[in-house]
Formats: sequence, structure tokens, C-alpha cells
Amino acid sequence: MNAKERKAETRKSLLVELGTEELPPKALKRLGERFGAGIVDWLGEGGFVDAESPRWRWYATPRRLAVWVADVAARQADQANERRGPALAAAFDADGNPTRASLGFAGSCGVEVADLDTLKTDKGEWLVYRSTVPGQALGEVIEACIGSAVAKLPIPKRMRWGDGEAEFVRPVHWLVLLHGGDVLDAAVLGVQAGRQSRGHRFHAPGDLRITSADRYAELLKDKGSVWPDYEERKLEIHLQVERRAKKLGGEAVIDDALLEEVTGLVERPEAVAGRFDERFLDVPVECLVSSMRDHQKYFHVVDGDGNLVPGFVTVSNIASKEPRRVRAGNERVLNARLSDADFFWREDRSRRLQTRVADLAGLMFHNKLGSVADKCNRLAALVRRIARDLEIDPAPCVRAATLCKADLVTAMVGEFPELQGIMGRYYATADGEGEAVARAIEEHYRPRQAGDELPSDEVGRLLAIADKVDTLTGIFAAGEEPTGDKDPYALRRAALGLIRILVEGRIDLDVAVLVDAAAKGYEAAGVSVSAEARRRAVAFVIDRYPAHFGADGFGADEIAAVAAVRAARPMDVDVRLRAVAAFRALPEAQSLSAANKRIGNILRKAGADEHAMDFDRLVEPAEQALAEQLVRVSSQVSTMVKRADYDQALEVLAGLKESVDRFFDDVMVMADDATLRNNRLALLRQLSGLFMGIADLSRLQPKEDAS
Repeated sequence: MNAKERKAETRKSLLVELGTEELPPKALKRLGERFGAGIVDWLGEGGFVDAESPRWRWYATPRRLAVWVADVAARQADQANERRGPALAAAFDADGNPTRASLGFAGSCGVEVADLDTLKTDKGEWLVYRSTVPGQALGEVIEACIGSAVAKLPIPKRMRWGDGEAEFVRPVHWLVLLHGGDVLDAAVLGVQAGRQSRGHRFHAPGDLRITSADRYAELLKDKGSVWPDYEERKLEIHLQVERRAKKLGGEAVIDDALLEEVTGLVERPEAVAGRFDERFLDVPVECLVSSMRDHQKYFHVVDGDGNLVPGFVTVSNIASKEPRRVRAGNERVLNARLSDADFFWREDRSRRLQTRVADLAGLMFHNKLGSVADKCNRLAALVRRIARDLEIDPAPCVRAATLCKADLVTAMVGEFPELQGIMGRYYATADGEGEAVARAIEEHYRPRQAGDELPSDEVGRLLAIADKVDTLTGIFAAGEEPTGDKDPYALRRAALGLIRILVEGRIDLDVAVLVDAAAKGYEAAGVSVSAEARRRAVAFVIDRYPAHFGADGFGADEIAAVAAVRAARPMDVDVRLRAVAAFRALPEAQSLSAANKRIGNILRKAGADEHAMDFDRLVEPAEQALAEQLVRVSSQVSTMVKRADYDQALEVLAGLKESVDRFFDDVMVMADDATLRNNRLALLRQLSGLFMGIADLSRLQPKEDAS
């Protein structure tokens, strides 16, 4: 048998399938991808597959996670092992007899000294023990491989089942483990491996025999009525929904998140179109869409103008022999839910939104921070302060702040919490509130997630700022800031949203000033906000700069340079970053950055003892020239910094390059004479202060190294 034939015999496709109870649909794709990648990575590290370019596919349905990997070796290649011992000079005495060092080394290797080899290099000679470690068989390590992949899955909470100790996201009921057509003897999560999979729960109940790893997907689809390929199933759902929507006379609105969730809910997709009573079109469209999309997992349908059509498309997990009954059942359920929405809509409008404000006193914002009514009172005061500082009419801002949470105690939002703000806008409009007030009630929650739109006008933006600052300040005062991955009050999202509004809305406000103003609102109501809590709240926002500005394309070192000055005005930070990015393109940038780094190191070592610079004690021409140039530019740069003209300021400072270079070439800063040394340190502090008024340029890396 030649080498090619031996390779064909020992390298076969591997199939791993974990059969479970219904997996969480929203997490299914991530679980499938990670499970497959975990197994392939382990096999690559173990030498069973080509680690550089493995061929593999992952599969995921509500009842299984699986991975197929091509060309998996039945056994690892033998590994040559080389263990270096003592130097040859120390291994033998003058008579050529083994020393204790060589005898001990040989004993630890389980051989005699005569069995050791000699390793010769340009640095010397050593005793060495060479051996061959036989490769392990795939069947001997596959349990560890699967166990490692399972352990790394993103499962926040694992469960146990039966009497065993196994833990997984859902109970595991079967395990298919094939190398080619052969079953590998292994047990994972308390289940013994075999070749018996299971088909669709209703269309193909019972066991399904998988004859080979390469026929897995084909057998499941043809014999088991299961579409195992997640992406293929997702595409099929998309196409079916589009076709059914056309029969309703419209176009389906296929939301990506809903499409992913539905793909995680069905193993054999069968789209069904239905209709609902046209009278429900008088209810706000968001209520109807929420009922269909969020509660029933239906795709809603619109006409060519984007208007809602009284129809929907749902995706069933079975192909019914009586599709009309399936359609009728879904229509009946949806009409009942829309009847509730219609009732809530009419009932809620029987009271003005203003009359519900008092009801907010019974709704808790936080047990240490008071009710939602208390929060609205704080928002009204805070937004008045912000409007005054920005010279904006405070009346609509205060009115919006007073009403912005009132819809939380309506029947509609009680049933559909995702409509908070949206329903407030509808009810405010129905009550005759101004357009800006009604719009701000909805938009002050923006941005709700990354990439979301910002409030569209100044009233909404100011209320959104106040709301986010109030929450950040209060939660830090309560000592419940985020830790690790936990962020129950979504403070990271609030901080990023605050930065976006201030930067993109060109609103030049200081976060520290905003936090202080919010703290006064809390303290007026008897809630203490310590100076440390305020500091941490501001620092928390500043710590979000890398995430926000990094997404805008600024380098990590540029952000670090600006963040080092702890600027608390995000709009100002944006201007500084643009100036720093422009500065680093100048030919003087790299040299001045290195000089700033050198200055920083010198000043840190020198300590905090500061002296005023005395021109009369500057003795070297290079230090005199630098001091004279600093005098000429200091006032100019300070004026530019005050008006945030950082580009011009850095261009002026770039003109210092030759003087700075000459200073470091000709002057010994840490002179033995204390008077000279302190005077030179004072000169460097003055120079550093000019740069630090804009950014810490020592943080900038050479362009090719920046990340």
C-alpha cells in the first residue's frame, strides 16, 4: 500500500452531533458556530486536521448541534521529542566518567548515560535525550475534544437533568460520533456515542440511522424531514415568507433578529399567510407590529407605500395536511391579541397623559433612589438647567420631562413594554401637546442600541441627555455600577448614547458639570451623592471614549493621548482627536512624540518638587534658545487652546522640534548642580504643560505600530 492509499484509509470525515431538547432560539446560531469552531480548533491543535485551512461545516436546529469535518486523521503523527541535559563539560569528570549531573539526567529519562546523544551548537555542547512519542488515536481523545468545545460555549446558565452530573444548556438525549462510517467509542455529557440520530419530531419520529459522516445532512433532510444547515434553513424561510407575502398583495418586512429567531424555532419550515380584521388598522401601527413580531413571531406585510397591510406570514414547524386550519388558528390568536390592543388604545385615551403623572409615584425607579415620579421631577430641574446653559427655551423641555414617563402606567405599555415612549408620543399628540414635546417623549430613549438614530431635535436631545445623566449618577450613588459583564441598568449603553448625542449633536457640555447638576437633584430629595460616586460616574463615561471614537476610525494611541488629559467634554475630545490625527501626519510628529515621552520619564523620576524657571540660570545656548521660543509661543498656544483651535496650536508647537532636539542633544538635564537641574526640569515642565493642554503626545506610537 503506497503513502497515498494509506492517507486515504486513515483520513476520513468526522461527524459530531449532540441531540438535545429544544435549544434557546435566539442563541442557536451562536451555539452552533462556537461548537463547530471549538471542535475544529482542538483537532487542528492536536494535528488531526490541517490547522491552517480545515474544511468543515456546522449545523444547528432546535434539537441538535453538529459539526462535519473533512480529512480527519485516525491517529496523530508521531512526535519527535528532544530533551536537553547538562552541558558536556559538566557531564563527565576528568577521567571521562559520568558525573552526578549526567547520571541524574539519564535516570530521569529512564535510560543509561550511554543511550544519550550529544547536541552541538555554536554556543556549546550538551547531552540530549531524543525519543519518539507515539501519536494518539482519534478515539482516545475525542471525548476531550468535544468536552473542551462544550465547556467553551457561551452558556450563561447550565442545567442538570436526571440523576447524572452532566450540565448543558438543555438535556442531551443522543450523540452521533462517526469517523467515516465507523462509530467512535466515547461518552459525552452522560450519553454513549452511536450512529442513531433523530428526525423531525412529527414528520419523522424515532431513530434515524446515519451510515456515514458524509451523508449526514442528506439523510437528515431526505429521511428525517429536517433542514440541518442553519443558513440554508434561514434562506428557505426568507424565500417562503417573501412568496406568501406577495400572495397577500404586499411585501414582508423581514427583520433580521426575527428571521434569526424563527430559524432557531423550526427544523422544517413551512410558511403560512393569514389576515387580520381591517378595523384594527385604526390602532397605532407600532402596536400591531409589536403584537405580530414580538409576541407571535409573525412577519408583518406592507404595501408599496410602506403602509401596513391587514395580513401576516408565520412559519410553522410542520407541513399540515389541512393548512387552512393552521391559518385559521393563527388568525384567531392574532385577532384576539389585536382586540386587546384596540381596547387598550381606546381605554388609555380616556385619560389625559398629564393625569397619569401622579400615578408614577407608585412605580419604583430604584429602592435607594425613589420613584419614577421623583425621577421626572429631577429631569425637569436638570433639563431646565441644561436649556438655560445652552440658551434654549426651557418650556417645552420641562414639559416633555414632566410627561416623558407617564405612559409607563398605561394599559398599552403594561401589556407591550417595548412601546414605552412610542405610546407616550401618541397620547401626547392626542392630548394636544406640542409636536416637539410629543416627539421628545418618544425619542429621549434614543439611542436604544448601537447604530440607532439620535433624537431628531434639541428638545429630545436635551431630555435624552438629562435622562441618561440622571440614571448614571443615581446608580453610581447607589453603588451598583457595572462589574465585569454584568450591566443590569444598561449604563454602558447610556454612557455611549450620551457621548454620541453630545458629539454628533455638537452640544458642548461638560460631563462632570452635568453629573454635579444631577447630584444636586438627588440631594434636594434627600439622596446623598458622594464626591467619589460623582468621580466614578464621570470616569465611567470617559472610559467609553475608546469604544465610541474607535468606531469613528481614530487609532487607539490617538484616543489614549487625548483621554490622558481626562477631558470631560466629549465634543471637545472629538475636536482634539481630529487635531492629533492631523498632527501625526506632520514630519515633526514622530520626533516630538518621542521627546514628550522622554520628558514624561524625566519628570516622573524627578518627582513632584517643582521650581519656577529662572532665565538668568539658563547657561547653555540650547536651553536658552528653547526657553526664548517657549516665551514666544506660550501665549499664542494658550489662546488657541482656549478657543479649541487645537490644529493651529499643534502646528505652532511643531515648530519647536529643532529647539527640542537641540536641547536634548546639548543639555544634560539631570546635572549634578541642583540649581541647574531644577531650572532645567522647570523648563521641561513648562514645555510639557503646553502639549498636555491638548493631549499627551507621548502616547502616540510610530505610525506603523499604532493600533
